[in-house]
Amino acid sequence: MLLVNDVKWVETLSFRFGVLGALIADRYAQALAEHGLKLKHVGLLGALDTAPGASQLEIAKLMRVAPSLVVSLADHLEAAGAIERLRDPADRRRQVLSLTDRGRDLLARCTARALALDAELTEGLTPAQRAALTAAFDRLAAAHGLPVRERPVREQPDADPR
Repeated sequence: MLLVNDVKWVETLSFRFGVLGALIADRYAQALAEHGLKLKHVGLLGALDTAPGASQLEIAKLMRVAPSLVVSLADHLEAAGAIERLRDPADRRRQVLSLTDRGRDLLARCTARALALDAELTEGLTPAQRAALTAAFDRLAAAHGLPVRERPVREQPDADPR
């Protein structure tokens, strides 16, 4: 039987993921605020990059959020010139969303900032450790139904991640 003193709560993955996640989210939120965006705005831009011409309902399912939130996010992004709403010619009741050139530029800037933050966060790791961390996060994300990008073999972790 596990005793309270055998494992300190600060050593649990749940605690560490939670604290690191909050720190990272705060830092990324500050970077996004420079563009007048929040994380969910970037999520919508990314979803539209992945599924161009998707309806608001399809995007809500993809993002796992309420359709009303997608409407609110889309209102903000449309006002910023980052997306446009168009009536589906095949079904006039359906609105499809698509990225504009400004939206693609914003997504590229937010992605660049995320990559810079990734580099800052992992600067004390070796390339093999970074690759192993990425692979572990990919497996965890996939296990929880989150989208995971297929990586070329050169991006896969080495067999010995020291």
